[in-house]
Amino acid sequence: MRIHTSVTVGVLASLLLSACGEEQGIDQEPEEQNQEETENLDTNEENTANEGIKVEDATGEKELEEVPETIVVLEWVYAEDLLALDVQPAGVADIEGYNDWVNIEPELSEDTVDVGTRQEPSLEEIAQLEPDLIITAASRHEGISDELNNIAPTLLFEPYPEEGEGDQYEEMETTFKEIATAVDREDQAEEVLSDLHASYDELEGLLADDNLTGTEVLLSQAFSANENATVRLFTDNSMAVQIMEHIGLENAFDEETFEVYGFSETGVENLEPYEDAEFLYIVQEDDNVFENQLAGNPVWEELNFVQEDRTHALPGDTWTFGGPLAAEVFAEQVVEALTGE
Repeated sequence: MRIHTSVTVGVLASLLLSACGEEQGIDQEPEEQNQEETENLDTNEENTANEGIKVEDATGEKELEEVPETIVVLEWVYAEDLLALDVQPAGVADIEGYNDWVNIEPELSEDTVDVGTRQEPSLEEIAQLEPDLIITAASRHEGISDELNNIAPTLLFEPYPEEGEGDQYEEMETTFKEIATAVDREDQAEEVLSDLHASYDELEGLLADDNLTGTEVLLSQAFSANENATVRLFTDNSMAVQIMEHIGLENAFDEETFEVYGFSETGVENLEPYEDAEFLYIVQEDDNVFENQLAGNPVWEELNFVQEDRTHALPGDTWTFGGPLAAEVFAEQVVEALTGE
């Protein structure tokens, strides 16, 4: 009887251990199980690597095999985007022009190679750099996209959205994030944009201190054409106007016709409807139409913002087309011009 009981207990114990082993996967030898887990991990990593980096540009989804290290940029704003992410481009179109207009920090490296003009970049210069990636604007270089793609994978963005496709500011932030994805700097991009919006809040506070919140502003860029004064007025879809709205200002210019580039050109005779606004203007020192062509002009002199000394000069190199760092600089320049501080 004792023997029978012992056998029964032994059988039950064996069955329990077998069941537990199957449930916990311990019916495999330890070395065999570890090897299988390692192989599964390697397979998952290989599948992830094979997926590549997916980026959305103006032409659709593109896939990069790996994070690019050598990048050529044919439009200034994308060079700025890379610098904001602490990535130096290997080549940039029209470096001299970039340095004249894009007044941000950090600066382009002295080692950055000029690859021709933005209008006609040098394919030979680009190819000599052996880039992993080329970034440019579709509206400017879609016609040579095949040649560019033969050199390296090419991203074509569109900084000037068509009507109904969003404004230039929305496009700027979206493209900045896509470029950050391409160079594996998504977290840094979020930090840059967060800092930008914190700066907007601070600048809006400065305007509020001077009771300027909600002020209507007519933003202009003026120059001479055929010896006549031409005034460029910025529309609501422009990046510049969107930045001003971010700091609590309003656009006085109400253009019924959509302007894809974000501005409309007119003459001084069409400024009267906006004479009660604050007049912000950008001119070059050697082409100041307000001091030259319009000096003594009765139409100009009789405008309320001229009579009441409510015209405010922005620096001649004010850059109204750019990325997040240029946006912050522009916002600071606007506040300084309006407050005098």
